[in-house]
This record gives sequence, C-alpha cells and structure tokens, in this order.
Amino acid sequence: MTDVQSTVVVTTSIVALISGFLLGVYSVRGYLISPDLKQERLANIRDPVESEESDIDEDDTILDHAPNWVNGEDADRRQGLRVAEPPKEKSKTTKTKTFAAAGAVDLSNEECKLVLVVRTDLGMTKGKIAAQCGHATLACYKTLLHAAQKEGQHSAAARLLRQWERMGQAKIAVQIKGENEMLELMGKAHSLGITAEVIQDAGRTQIESGSRTVLGIGPAPKSEVNKITGHLKLL
Repeated sequence: MTDVQSTVVVTTSIVALISGFLLGVYSVRGYLISPDLKQERLANIRDPVESEESDIDEDDTILDHAPNWVNGEDADRRQGLRVAEPPKEKSKTTKTKTFAAAGAVDLSNEECKLVLVVRTDLGMTKGKIAAQCGHATLACYKTLLHAAQKEGQHSAAARLLRQWERMGQAKIAVQIKGENEMLELMGKAHSLGITAEVIQDAGRTQIESGSRTVLGIGPAPKSEVNKITGHLKLL
C-alpha cells in the first residue's frame, strides 16, 4: 500500500469517527427527531404516567393509614388507627390493672405472643387484611413501648417487650365474624391487663369509613392471651 493510499484510509477513518460521534450527539439531543415526535417526548417527560395503585394519598401526602410516630396516640386516633378510649368509669379500672396479669406471670420461660383478630364479614382482600394487621401490630407495640418508657426498664411492660422480641416476636392471626365479638374480646383483654388495640379504616379503598377491621391483643404471655383468643379459628 502506497503512502497516498494509507493517507486516504486514515483520513476516511477519522472523518467517519467524527461524523458518527456528531450524529450520536445530535440524536440524543433530539435534533434529528421530527417536531411531532419531539413534542410527544417532551410531553411524556413533563407528565409521567401514574400507577393505578398509588401508595400516596393525594390529599394528605402520607401513606393511607400510616401510623404517625411523631405525634403519637392522638394522631393515630385522628387518622382512624385506634378506637377511642372506653368511658372514664371503665378506663380507670383498666389503667390500674394494666400489665398486672403479665406481672404475675413468670416470664423466664413463658412465651409471649401477639394475636391479630381479623373480621371476615367485611370482605377484605388479602392485601387489605395484611395492611390492617400491620397497623394493629404497630399500635400494640407503640402502646406497650410507651408504657415501658414511662414505668421503667424493670417494669412488666418492658419485660414483656424484651421477652417477645427475644423469642421471635410471635404473631398469630385468627378470625371472627362481627364487630360486637371484637369489642367483647377487647374488653376482656383490658380486664386482664393485656394490651389491646382496635384498628378503624379510613374508608378510602374497599370498606366503609370507621369500620373496625382488626384487633391486636398483646404482646403478652401465651397462657394469658389464650384465655381470650384460644377458642378462635386461625385465619
């Protein structure tokens, strides 16, 4: 190959490389796209398609039913996460007995568990049930944690939490068919000094607003919880 031919080959290669690079840049920047396609692409960038199932509520910009860890129990009740406290006459008795039954149990060998009592008469889907059970678990945990922080690390509440966490945080889901039965179970749990929280739905998806969906009982010693829910069928 002569020097002239070599020069032509090298020059052609350089020109092709530069041309390809410039074409790529122009293509990426949209200079080579027709005006119609360019407008369509810009419109898609400015207005992305939203998922049909959104986790964000447009009005409140928070997760539907998400527990409010900052504001505590008052915020939970405003958002429908917990049922209001029972009448004052009953609440005084409940407070004096809180964790009394648990304190009388030897927790060194006693397994603790949390039972989630789910209403099956509401026709909730599996996903809805899972979400409501999650809310009930958090509500019960927060109640017991608050009591432990208030009463001290050697209190029955603190020992219950440590025992439950140490032994695997057992959770059992059982079923009932009505609201009245749920409230009766809640009252029985309170009478035994066991944490019990009812979750109310905000009514944004499948069921009516204010519907009581899941009752969380515990964490508490297994023998004590079984006095309340031992007769119920697994979900």
